[in-house]
Amino acid sequence: MLKESFRILAPCGMLGYGFPKASFMKGMELKPDAIVVDAGSTDAGPHKLGAGTAIVSRQACKKDLEIMITEGVKAGIPVIIGSAGGSGARVHVEWTQSIVMDILQERGIGGIKLAMIRADIPHEVVEAKQQAGQCEPLGLSVAPLTPERLQATSGIVAQMGHEPIMEALAAGADIIICGRAYDPSPFAAVAMSRGYDAALAYHLGKILECAALSAEPGTTKDCMLGTLKNDSFIVQPLSDARRCTAVSVAAHTFYEKEHPYLLHGPGLVLNLEECQFTELGDGSVEVSGSKMELTPVYKIKLEGAMKVAYRTFVVAGVRDPLLIARIEEVEELVKQQVQSDYQEVPQDDYRIHFINYGLNGVLGELEPRRTPAHELGVVLEVVAKTQELANAICSSLRSTFLHYGYEGRKATAGNLAFPFAPSDVPFGAVYEFSVYHLMEVTDGLEMFPIDYIEVKP
Repeated sequence: MLKESFRILAPCGMLGYGFPKASFMKGMELKPDAIVVDAGSTDAGPHKLGAGTAIVSRQACKKDLEIMITEGVKAGIPVIIGSAGGSGARVHVEWTQSIVMDILQERGIGGIKLAMIRADIPHEVVEAKQQAGQCEPLGLSVAPLTPERLQATSGIVAQMGHEPIMEALAAGADIIICGRAYDPSPFAAVAMSRGYDAALAYHLGKILECAALSAEPGTTKDCMLGTLKNDSFIVQPLSDARRCTAVSVAAHTFYEKEHPYLLHGPGLVLNLEECQFTELGDGSVEVSGSKMELTPVYKIKLEGAMKVAYRTFVVAGVRDPLLIARIEEVEELVKQQVQSDYQEVPQDDYRIHFINYGLNGVLGELEPRRTPAHELGVVLEVVAKTQELANAICSSLRSTFLHYGYEGRKATAGNLAFPFAPSDVPFGAVYEFSVYHLMEVTDGLEMFPIDYIEVKP
Protein backbone atom coordinates (compact mmCIF):
# COMPACT_ATOMS: atom_id res chain seq x y z
CA MET A 1 0.00 0.00 0.00
CA LEU A 2 1.25 3.49 -0.90
CA LYS A 3 2.35 5.52 2.11
CA GLU A 4 0.61 8.83 2.67
CA SER A 5 3.85 10.64 1.81
CA PHE A 6 7.44 10.02 0.78
CA ARG A 7 10.24 12.40 1.74
CA ILE A 8 13.54 13.02 -0.04
CA LEU A 9 16.33 15.06 1.53
CA ALA A 10 18.52 16.91 -1.00
CA PRO A 11 21.60 18.22 0.87
CA CYS A 12 23.00 20.49 -1.86
CA GLY A 13 22.86 21.20 -5.56
CA MET A 14 26.26 19.62 -6.24
CA LEU A 15 28.02 17.04 -4.11
CA GLY A 16 31.08 18.77 -2.69
CA TYR A 17 29.61 22.28 -2.72
CA GLY A 18 28.86 22.01 0.99
CA PHE A 19 25.76 22.64 3.11
CA PRO A 20 24.97 23.78 6.66
CA LYS A 21 24.95 20.87 9.09
CA ALA A 22 22.05 22.50 10.96
CA SER A 23 19.88 22.42 7.83
CA PHE A 24 20.78 18.80 7.14
CA MET A 25 20.02 17.66 10.68
CA LYS A 26 16.70 19.54 10.60
CA GLY A 27 15.91 17.53 7.50
CA MET A 28 16.85 14.28 9.26
CA GLU A 29 14.55 15.17 12.16
CA LEU A 30 11.69 15.20 9.63
CA LYS A 31 12.33 11.47 8.94
CA PRO A 32 13.21 11.42 5.23
CA ASP A 33 12.85 8.17 3.29
CA ALA A 34 15.98 8.78 1.20
CA ILE A 35 18.97 11.08 0.81
CA VAL A 36 19.71 11.94 -2.81
CA VAL A 37 22.34 14.28 -4.24
CA ASP A 38 23.38 15.22 -7.75
CA ALA A 39 27.12 15.32 -8.37
CA GLY A 40 27.30 16.09 -12.08
CA SER A 41 27.05 18.80 -14.67
CA THR A 42 28.24 19.81 -18.13
CA ASP A 43 28.25 23.47 -17.04
CA ALA A 44 32.04 23.34 -16.69
CA GLY A 45 32.38 22.13 -20.29
CA PRO A 46 34.01 18.97 -21.59
CA HIS A 47 37.34 19.17 -19.75
CA LYS A 48 36.46 17.06 -16.69
CA LEU A 49 35.07 14.27 -18.84
CA GLY A 50 37.97 14.35 -21.27
CA ALA A 51 40.66 14.60 -18.62
CA GLY A 52 39.00 12.15 -16.23
CA THR A 53 39.11 14.55 -13.29
CA ALA A 54 36.43 15.52 -10.76
CA ILE A 55 34.59 18.82 -10.58
CA VAL A 56 35.22 19.18 -6.84
CA SER A 57 38.13 18.21 -4.63
CA ARG A 58 38.33 14.86 -2.84
CA GLN A 59 38.29 16.69 0.49
CA ALA A 60 35.09 18.58 -0.39
CA CYS A 61 33.36 15.45 -1.67
CA LYS A 62 34.32 13.45 1.40
CA LYS A 63 33.19 16.19 3.76
CA ASP A 64 29.68 16.16 2.27
CA LEU A 65 29.45 12.38 1.96
CA GLU A 66 30.59 11.72 5.51
CA ILE A 67 27.51 13.20 7.16
CA MET A 68 25.18 11.93 4.42
CA ILE A 69 26.38 8.33 4.74
CA THR A 70 26.69 8.33 8.51
CA GLU A 71 23.18 9.70 9.05
CA GLY A 72 21.68 7.73 6.18
CA VAL A 73 22.97 4.40 7.50
CA LYS A 74 21.87 5.31 11.03
CA ALA A 75 18.36 6.03 9.76
CA GLY A 76 18.29 2.93 7.55
CA ILE A 77 17.48 4.90 4.38
CA PRO A 78 19.18 4.75 0.96
CA VAL A 79 21.83 7.27 -0.06
CA ILE A 80 21.97 7.87 -3.81
CA ILE A 81 24.63 9.84 -5.72
CA GLY A 82 23.90 10.91 -9.30
CA SER A 83 26.61 11.50 -11.94
CA ALA A 84 29.49 10.59 -9.64
CA GLY A 85 32.57 12.77 -9.79
CA GLY A 86 30.88 15.29 -12.06
CA SER A 87 30.99 13.50 -15.41
CA GLY A 88 30.02 9.99 -14.37
CA ALA A 89 32.63 7.98 -16.29
CA ARG A 90 34.22 4.84 -14.85
CA VAL A 91 37.13 6.83 -13.39
CA HIS A 92 34.68 9.17 -11.63
CA VAL A 93 32.58 6.32 -10.23
CA GLU A 94 35.68 4.56 -8.91
CA TRP A 95 36.96 7.84 -7.41
CA THR A 96 33.67 8.30 -5.57
CA GLN A 97 33.58 4.64 -4.55
CA SER A 98 37.03 4.95 -2.96
CA ILE A 99 35.83 7.93 -0.90
CA VAL A 100 32.74 6.02 0.24
CA MET A 101 34.83 3.01 1.22
CA ASP A 102 37.22 5.23 3.20
CA ILE A 103 34.27 6.69 5.12
CA LEU A 104 32.80 3.27 5.86
CA GLN A 105 36.15 1.97 7.09
CA GLU A 106 36.96 5.03 9.19
CA ARG A 107 33.48 5.07 10.74
CA GLY A 108 33.37 1.33 11.28
CA ILE A 109 30.21 0.98 9.22
CA GLY A 110 29.37 -2.44 7.82
CA GLY A 111 26.53 -4.75 6.94
CA ILE A 112 25.47 -2.62 3.97
CA LYS A 113 25.33 -3.10 0.23
CA LEU A 114 26.89 -0.74 -2.34
CA ALA A 115 25.78 -0.51 -5.96
CA MET A 116 27.87 1.08 -8.72
CA ILE A 117 25.94 1.76 -11.93
CA ARG A 118 28.19 2.18 -14.97
CA ALA A 119 27.31 4.67 -17.69
CA ASP A 120 30.27 4.11 -20.04
CA ILE A 121 29.38 3.39 -23.66
CA PRO A 122 31.92 1.49 -25.81
CA HIS A 123 33.08 3.25 -28.97
CA GLU A 124 32.10 0.27 -31.10
CA VAL A 125 28.51 0.48 -29.87
CA VAL A 126 28.27 4.13 -30.92
CA GLU A 127 29.85 3.34 -34.29
CA ALA A 128 27.39 0.50 -34.91
CA LYS A 129 24.42 2.64 -33.91
CA GLN A 130 25.62 5.39 -36.25
CA GLN A 131 25.83 2.98 -39.14
CA ALA A 132 22.32 1.77 -38.34
CA GLY A 133 20.99 5.34 -38.33
CA GLN A 134 20.23 5.16 -34.61
CA CYS A 135 22.56 7.90 -33.38
CA GLU A 136 21.97 11.58 -34.15
CA PRO A 137 23.66 14.83 -33.07
CA LEU A 138 21.91 16.84 -30.37
CA GLY A 139 21.83 20.34 -31.84
CA LEU A 140 23.40 22.01 -34.85
CA SER A 141 26.64 22.99 -33.10
CA VAL A 142 27.94 19.42 -32.88
CA ALA A 143 30.61 18.60 -35.48
CA PRO A 144 30.04 15.47 -37.58
CA LEU A 145 31.11 12.38 -35.66
CA THR A 146 33.66 10.99 -38.12
CA PRO A 147 35.54 7.73 -37.40
CA GLU A 148 38.62 9.86 -36.66
CA ARG A 149 36.82 12.03 -34.09
CA LEU A 150 35.20 8.99 -32.51
CA GLN A 151 38.60 7.31 -32.21
CA ALA A 152 40.09 10.46 -30.65
CA THR A 153 37.33 10.62 -28.03
CA SER A 154 38.77 9.65 -24.66
CA GLY A 155 35.56 8.20 -23.28
CA ILE A 156 31.81 8.24 -23.81
CA VAL A 157 29.08 8.23 -21.18
CA ALA A 158 25.29 8.19 -21.41
CA GLN A 159 22.69 9.74 -19.15
CA MET A 160 20.79 6.97 -17.38
CA GLY A 161 17.14 7.21 -16.48
CA HIS A 162 15.38 5.82 -13.43
CA GLU A 163 15.38 2.15 -14.50
CA PRO A 164 18.86 0.98 -13.39
CA ILE A 165 18.59 2.93 -10.14
CA MET A 166 15.28 1.23 -9.38
CA GLU A 167 16.91 -2.11 -10.14
CA ALA A 168 19.69 -1.39 -7.64
CA LEU A 169 17.13 -0.40 -5.01
CA ALA A 170 15.17 -3.60 -5.66
CA ALA A 171 18.41 -5.54 -5.10
CA GLY A 172 18.67 -4.02 -1.63
CA ALA A 173 21.41 -1.44 -2.23
CA ASP A 174 21.91 0.94 0.68
CA ILE A 175 24.30 3.28 -1.13
CA ILE A 176 24.07 3.76 -4.90
CA ILE A 177 26.83 5.45 -6.87
CA CYS A 178 25.53 6.30 -10.34
CA GLY A 179 27.61 7.02 -13.37
CA ARG A 180 26.32 9.79 -15.61
CA ALA A 181 22.63 10.27 -14.89
CA TYR A 182 19.86 12.49 -16.14
CA ASP A 183 19.83 14.96 -13.24
CA PRO A 184 16.26 14.29 -11.93
CA SER A 185 16.50 10.49 -12.38
CA PRO A 186 18.02 9.50 -8.99
CA PHE A 187 15.33 11.50 -7.18
CA ALA A 188 12.56 10.14 -9.36
CA ALA A 189 13.80 6.54 -9.13
CA VAL A 190 13.69 6.29 -5.35
CA ALA A 191 10.11 7.61 -5.26
CA MET A 192 8.95 5.52 -8.21
CA SER A 193 10.40 2.43 -6.53
CA ARG A 194 7.84 3.00 -3.76
CA GLY A 195 4.97 3.36 -6.23
CA TYR A 196 4.68 7.14 -6.52
CA ASP A 197 3.59 8.88 -9.70
CA ALA A 198 6.39 9.13 -12.25
CA ALA A 199 5.50 12.62 -13.48
CA LEU A 200 5.39 14.08 -9.97
CA ALA A 201 8.58 12.23 -9.03
CA TYR A 202 10.47 13.59 -12.05
CA HIS A 203 9.18 17.13 -11.56
CA LEU A 204 10.23 16.99 -7.91
CA GLY A 205 13.61 15.65 -9.02
CA LYS A 206 13.97 18.55 -11.44
CA ILE A 207 13.65 20.94 -8.48
CA LEU A 208 15.57 18.97 -5.84
CA GLU A 209 18.63 18.35 -8.01
CA CYS A 210 19.55 22.01 -7.42
CA ALA A 211 18.58 21.80 -3.70
CA ALA A 212 17.69 25.27 -2.35
CA LEU A 213 18.22 27.12 -5.62
CA SER A 214 14.44 27.36 -6.01
CA ALA A 215 14.11 29.13 -2.65
CA GLU A 216 14.53 32.81 -1.84
CA PRO A 217 17.34 33.67 -1.51
CA GLY A 218 18.38 30.85 -3.79
CA THR A 219 21.53 28.79 -3.34
CA THR A 220 22.89 25.37 -4.26
CA LYS A 221 24.66 25.25 -0.89
CA ASP A 222 21.73 24.53 1.38
CA CYS A 223 19.30 21.68 1.94
CA MET A 224 15.79 21.13 0.63
CA LEU A 225 13.14 18.58 1.54
CA GLY A 226 10.71 17.22 -1.03
CA THR A 227 7.53 15.47 0.08
CA LEU A 228 5.63 13.41 -2.47
CA LYS A 229 1.94 12.71 -2.00
CA ASN A 230 -0.57 10.86 -4.17
CA ASP A 231 -1.43 13.82 -6.39
CA SER A 232 1.11 16.54 -5.54
CA PHE A 233 4.45 17.28 -3.93
CA ILE A 234 5.77 19.89 -1.51
CA VAL A 235 9.17 21.56 -1.55
CA GLN A 236 10.43 22.98 1.71
CA PRO A 237 13.72 24.78 2.47
CA LEU A 238 15.43 23.63 5.67
CA SER A 239 16.96 26.93 6.71
CA ASP A 240 15.00 29.63 8.49
CA ALA A 241 16.80 32.14 6.25
CA ARG A 242 15.00 30.83 3.14
CA ARG A 243 11.49 30.39 1.89
CA CYS A 244 9.90 29.08 -1.27
CA THR A 245 7.30 31.08 -3.17
CA ALA A 246 5.05 30.09 -6.02
CA VAL A 247 7.14 32.31 -8.30
CA SER A 248 10.52 30.96 -7.16
CA VAL A 249 9.48 27.32 -7.62
CA ALA A 250 7.69 27.98 -10.92
CA ALA A 251 10.73 29.91 -12.16
CA HIS A 252 12.99 27.00 -11.34
CA THR A 253 10.68 24.73 -13.29
CA PHE A 254 11.70 26.79 -16.35
CA TYR A 255 15.39 26.47 -15.44
CA GLU A 256 17.70 24.98 -18.11
CA LYS A 257 14.94 24.06 -20.53
CA GLU A 258 14.65 24.76 -24.24
CA HIS A 259 10.84 24.75 -24.03
CA PRO A 260 8.73 26.55 -21.38
CA TYR A 261 6.90 23.46 -20.14
CA LEU A 262 8.25 20.39 -21.99
CA LEU A 263 11.25 18.60 -20.52
CA HIS A 264 12.82 15.72 -22.44
CA GLY A 265 14.56 12.90 -20.61
CA PRO A 266 15.61 9.29 -21.28
CA GLY A 267 12.57 7.68 -22.86
CA LEU A 268 10.18 10.33 -21.58
CA VAL A 269 8.76 13.82 -21.97
CA LEU A 270 7.62 15.72 -18.89
CA ASN A 271 4.72 18.11 -19.57
CA LEU A 272 4.34 20.89 -16.99
CA GLU A 273 1.84 23.09 -18.85
CA GLU A 274 -0.98 22.53 -16.36
CA CYS A 275 1.05 22.70 -13.16
CA GLN A 276 -0.29 24.63 -10.19
CA PHE A 277 2.02 26.20 -7.58
CA THR A 278 0.41 26.93 -4.22
CA GLU A 279 2.08 28.67 -1.28
CA LEU A 280 1.27 26.93 2.00
CA GLY A 281 2.08 29.90 4.22
CA ASP A 282 5.06 28.33 6.01
CA GLY A 283 7.69 28.95 3.35
CA SER A 284 6.86 25.78 1.43
CA VAL A 285 5.10 25.35 -1.92
CA GLU A 286 2.82 22.57 -3.12
CA VAL A 287 2.94 21.57 -6.81
CA SER A 288 0.35 19.57 -8.73
CA GLY A 289 -0.62 18.88 -12.33
CA SER A 290 2.65 17.38 -13.61
CA LYS A 291 2.20 14.98 -16.51
CA MET A 292 4.52 12.65 -18.38
CA GLU A 293 4.49 10.63 -21.58
CA LEU A 294 6.81 7.86 -22.73
CA THR A 295 8.53 8.37 -26.08
CA PRO A 296 7.89 5.87 -28.90
CA VAL A 297 11.64 5.23 -29.18
CA TYR A 298 13.85 5.16 -26.09
CA LYS A 299 16.84 7.47 -26.58
CA ILE A 300 19.72 8.27 -24.25
CA LYS A 301 21.99 11.31 -24.41
CA LEU A 302 25.66 10.57 -25.10
CA GLU A 303 28.56 12.77 -24.00
CA GLY A 304 32.16 12.36 -25.07
CA ALA A 305 35.19 14.65 -25.20
CA MET A 306 38.37 14.77 -27.25
CA LYS A 307 41.62 16.65 -26.79
CA VAL A 308 41.99 19.36 -29.41
CA ALA A 309 44.74 21.72 -28.24
CA TYR A 310 46.69 23.21 -25.32
CA ARG A 311 46.20 26.56 -23.61
CA THR A 312 48.36 29.24 -21.98
CA PHE A 313 46.92 32.47 -20.62
CA VAL A 314 47.84 35.71 -18.87
CA VAL A 315 45.66 37.84 -16.58
CA ALA A 316 46.49 41.56 -16.63
CA GLY A 317 45.00 44.96 -15.88
CA VAL A 318 44.82 48.13 -17.96
CA ARG A 319 44.29 51.58 -16.38
CA ASP A 320 45.48 54.02 -19.07
CA PRO A 321 42.37 55.80 -20.47
CA LEU A 322 44.10 56.29 -23.84
CA LEU A 323 44.66 52.54 -24.19
CA ILE A 324 41.20 51.68 -22.87
CA ALA A 325 39.60 53.95 -25.47
CA ARG A 326 41.16 51.93 -28.30
CA ILE A 327 41.80 48.60 -26.59
CA GLU A 328 40.44 46.35 -29.34
CA GLU A 329 42.34 48.25 -32.04
CA VAL A 330 45.63 47.90 -30.13
CA GLU A 331 44.96 44.23 -29.40
CA GLU A 332 44.52 43.57 -33.10
CA LEU A 333 47.81 45.35 -33.83
CA VAL A 334 49.55 43.32 -31.13
CA LYS A 335 48.11 40.13 -32.58
CA GLN A 336 49.36 41.04 -36.06
CA GLN A 337 52.82 41.80 -34.67
CA VAL A 338 53.05 38.39 -33.00
CA GLN A 339 51.87 36.64 -36.15
CA SER A 340 54.54 38.50 -38.08
CA ASP A 341 57.20 37.47 -35.54
CA TYR A 342 56.17 33.82 -35.94
CA GLN A 343 55.75 33.66 -39.69
CA GLU A 344 57.39 30.23 -39.73
CA VAL A 345 54.47 28.80 -37.68
CA PRO A 346 51.26 28.11 -39.64
CA GLN A 347 48.47 30.27 -38.24
CA ASP A 348 46.22 27.19 -38.15
CA ASP A 349 48.49 25.83 -35.40
CA TYR A 350 47.43 28.43 -32.84
CA ARG A 351 44.71 30.96 -31.95
CA ILE A 352 45.05 34.26 -30.10
CA HIS A 353 42.11 35.55 -28.10
CA PHE A 354 41.60 38.60 -25.85
CA ILE A 355 38.86 38.87 -23.21
CA ASN A 356 38.24 42.41 -21.95
CA TYR A 357 36.40 42.41 -18.62
CA GLY A 358 34.84 45.80 -18.02
CA LEU A 359 34.06 46.23 -21.72
CA ASN A 360 32.49 43.09 -23.18
CA GLY A 361 34.18 40.22 -21.38
CA VAL A 362 30.96 38.37 -20.61
CA LEU A 363 28.70 38.90 -23.64
CA GLY A 364 31.37 39.60 -26.25
CA GLU A 365 29.88 40.91 -29.49
CA LEU A 366 26.39 40.68 -28.00
CA GLU A 367 27.16 43.35 -25.38
CA PRO A 368 24.65 46.23 -25.86
CA ARG A 369 26.55 48.70 -23.64
CA ARG A 370 29.90 49.45 -25.24
CA THR A 371 31.02 52.03 -22.69
CA PRO A 372 34.25 50.79 -21.11
CA ALA A 373 35.02 51.05 -17.40
CA HIS A 374 37.85 53.22 -16.13
CA GLU A 375 39.98 50.09 -15.85
CA LEU A 376 39.87 46.76 -17.65
CA GLY A 377 40.82 43.24 -16.74
CA VAL A 378 42.36 41.65 -19.81
CA VAL A 379 42.88 37.94 -20.38
CA LEU A 380 45.39 37.07 -23.09
CA GLU A 381 44.71 33.52 -24.26
CA VAL A 382 46.62 31.34 -26.71
CA VAL A 383 45.35 27.93 -27.79
CA ALA A 384 47.84 25.89 -29.82
CA LYS A 385 48.66 22.40 -31.06
CA THR A 386 51.24 21.84 -28.33
CA GLN A 387 51.83 23.25 -24.86
CA GLU A 388 55.28 24.43 -25.92
CA LEU A 389 53.85 26.41 -28.83
CA ALA A 390 51.09 27.87 -26.65
CA ASN A 391 53.71 28.94 -24.11
CA ALA A 392 55.94 30.53 -26.76
CA ILE A 393 53.17 32.45 -28.54
CA CYS A 394 51.64 33.62 -25.26
CA SER A 395 55.02 34.83 -23.99
CA SER A 396 55.52 36.83 -27.16
CA LEU A 397 51.94 38.14 -27.01
CA ARG A 398 52.37 39.29 -23.42
CA SER A 399 55.72 41.02 -23.97
CA THR A 400 54.54 42.66 -27.20
CA PHE A 401 51.37 44.00 -25.58
CA LEU A 402 53.29 45.11 -22.49
CA HIS A 403 55.55 47.45 -24.46
CA TYR A 404 53.48 48.16 -27.58
CA GLY A 405 53.85 51.79 -28.64
CA TYR A 406 50.39 52.90 -29.67
CA GLU A 407 49.66 56.44 -30.87
CA GLY A 408 49.32 58.95 -28.05
CA ARG A 409 51.02 56.83 -25.40
CA LYS A 410 52.80 58.97 -22.80
CA ALA A 411 54.28 56.42 -20.39
CA THR A 412 56.65 53.69 -21.56
CA ALA A 413 57.00 51.73 -18.30
CA GLY A 414 54.41 49.18 -19.49
CA ASN A 415 50.82 48.92 -20.66
CA LEU A 416 49.82 45.99 -18.46
CA ALA A 417 49.67 45.40 -14.70
CA PHE A 418 50.13 41.76 -13.64
CA PRO A 419 48.52 40.48 -10.42
CA PHE A 420 50.61 37.29 -10.46
CA ALA A 421 54.21 36.30 -11.02
CA PRO A 422 54.96 34.38 -13.10
CA SER A 423 52.40 36.01 -15.33
CA ASP A 424 52.03 33.23 -17.91
CA VAL A 425 49.89 30.25 -16.83
CA PRO A 426 50.26 27.02 -18.83
CA PHE A 427 46.78 25.59 -18.51
CA GLY A 428 47.28 22.24 -20.22
CA ALA A 429 44.99 20.28 -22.51
CA VAL A 430 41.86 21.77 -24.06
CA TYR A 431 38.90 19.51 -24.81
CA GLU A 432 35.74 19.83 -26.84
CA PHE A 433 32.58 17.76 -26.98
CA SER A 434 33.08 15.36 -29.86
CA VAL A 435 30.06 13.26 -28.88
CA TYR A 436 26.87 15.09 -27.92
CA HIS A 437 24.29 12.82 -29.45
CA LEU A 438 21.04 10.95 -28.90
CA MET A 439 21.28 7.17 -29.30
CA GLU A 440 18.44 4.70 -29.61
CA VAL A 441 18.40 1.77 -27.19
CA THR A 442 16.05 -1.09 -26.46
CA ASP A 443 15.20 0.12 -22.96
CA GLY A 444 16.55 2.02 -19.98
CA LEU A 445 18.53 -0.93 -18.61
CA GLU A 446 20.41 -2.00 -21.71
CA MET A 447 23.52 0.18 -21.38
CA PHE A 448 23.90 0.49 -17.62
CA PRO A 449 25.42 -2.55 -15.87
CA ILE A 450 25.47 -2.67 -12.07
CA ASP A 451 28.24 -3.92 -9.77
CA TYR A 452 27.55 -4.73 -6.12
CA ILE A 453 29.80 -4.81 -3.07
CA GLU A 454 28.74 -6.31 0.25
CA VAL A 455 30.45 -4.46 3.09
CA LYS A 456 30.80 -6.88 5.98
CA PRO A 457 29.77 -5.90 9.50
